[in-house]
Amino acid sequence: MALTREFQIERSTTIDAPAAQVHPWIDDFHRWTAWSPWEGLDPDLQRTYSGPDSGVGATYEWSGNRKAGAGRMEILGSTAPSNVTISLRFLKPFKAHNTAIFAIAETGGTTEVRWTMSGPQGPLGRAFSALFRMDKVVGGDFEKGLAALKERAESGPPPAA
Repeated sequence: MALTREFQIERSTTIDAPAAQVHPWIDDFHRWTAWSPWEGLDPDLQRTYSGPDSGVGATYEWSGNRKAGAGRMEILGSTAPSNVTISLRFLKPFKAHNTAIFAIAETGGTTEVRWTMSGPQGPLGRAFSALFRMDKVVGGDFEKGLAALKERAESGPPPAA
């Protein structure tokens, strides 16, 4: 297996709800506490939100225990109800800068959400990939998050902020 300098992880789910009901769950970081697969890693997680509540410029910074680490996300692009593009910077336990894209496509009353994360892989990342299949490790988290997003979105639109 060749160790590449780039990685990409992708998972998808189909949600029995219109795209306009799904998009707000992703486009507002305040709502991620209801579905993000990483929210339960540290009960004392410190969160900081800045910029607009949702959409382009919205930011979310976190700092927590060893499992949660520390980092920052910023919405770089958002077109309701079809996509959200996020800059994702990890600061701890390792440094990385990745891009996450949520592609949201409605067909006949159901919505497919495709969650992709990609970025460069430095020497440490390539060594980690040699030991652990990155797609399998993080892909499982994506599947858990998409299942929770599906449950939330199918129960209705997010509550008003």
